[in-house]
Amino acid sequence: MVFDYIDGAAGYETGAARHRAALDAVTLPTRILRDVSQRDLSTKLFGVETAVPFGIAPMGMCNLSGPGADLMLARLAAKYRVPHGVSTVASTPMEKILEVSEGHAWFQLYFSGDGVGTFKLVERAKTAGYQTLVLTVDVPEVGRRPRELRHGFKMPFRIGPKQFADFALHPVWSISSLLAGKPDMANFHMDGFEFDRTESRAKADWDTLRRLRDAWPGNLVVKGVLNVEDAVALKAADVDAVQVSSHGARQLESVPTPIDVVRPMREALGPDFPLLFDSGLRSGEDVLKVMSEGADFAFFGRPLQFAIAAAGEKGLAALWDVLTDEMSIAMAQMGVTKVWDVRRSG
Repeated sequence: MVFDYIDGAAGYETGAARHRAALDAVTLPTRILRDVSQRDLSTKLFGVETAVPFGIAPMGMCNLSGPGADLMLARLAAKYRVPHGVSTVASTPMEKILEVSEGHAWFQLYFSGDGVGTFKLVERAKTAGYQTLVLTVDVPEVGRRPRELRHGFKMPFRIGPKQFADFALHPVWSISSLLAGKPDMANFHMDGFEFDRTESRAKADWDTLRRLRDAWPGNLVVKGVLNVEDAVALKAADVDAVQVSSHGARQLESVPTPIDVVRPMREALGPDFPLLFDSGLRSGEDVLKVMSEGADFAFFGRPLQFAIAAAGEKGLAALWDVLTDEMSIAMAQMGVTKVWDVRRSG
């Protein structure tokens, strides 16, 4: 059930397949006989130099993939100076992740219910020292993911005979998770505040955004944007970056394909406005594809959790090296030595 929670998408999952096919169809321009022996994958985002142009997408309940996953990701972020998206429903307190990531964590925010708890989380993130807040706007209601429904997946877990049998058939995961302590939603251990994963988030509107902009002094990113008019309106509302995302096709099966909106969104926002991307990325070449369409920075999600599930922190480090090598080799084939040149070559 944990694999299906991480891997699953909305409906019959045709949206996820369509997204993947669209990414596969993007080609990269190649040039020959250029000296590409020295390649620089570093870039800057909000004035911070990162070792590579990709980071860690916010993912809920990462510790389900392996005990301590949140802090494995935080240590990775610190090593490569990349953003680590800390989910509202992370299994580790936001303060601890910010500390371990050495300040490279971004706090991802869901608006829910009447918003009282949401703005308490904003104040908590501000007090903790977060510099960047990511408002996720593409989940007004939690999408229907049949794989979760078949398993009776609930957070926190509700253990019935089916779930007990599932855990018993996966003893390595079950025993290690039991010894580490049951994963829970650590950011909701606040007086008078309980979190319901299925609670409606539908009340958020443009006034909510204005209130959030007034309350948050740091960088404000809005994630889950697939409409060009919305992106332009967000820029006018003094948002600091827009993140193109379909939530990995986990919320709506017939959602527009993210890669298809990057180029028109870049044209509408101008050359210098930060445009970020996540959803469906599986390789270093994929990062170059979204950058060639006009994105400045990309984020990986599911593959990082799969690496942790397979081989813990060593698996995560190995995958990160693979993604970096794939990107560097592909840049050589393109005849470029700096990641900014990838955008200009698109």
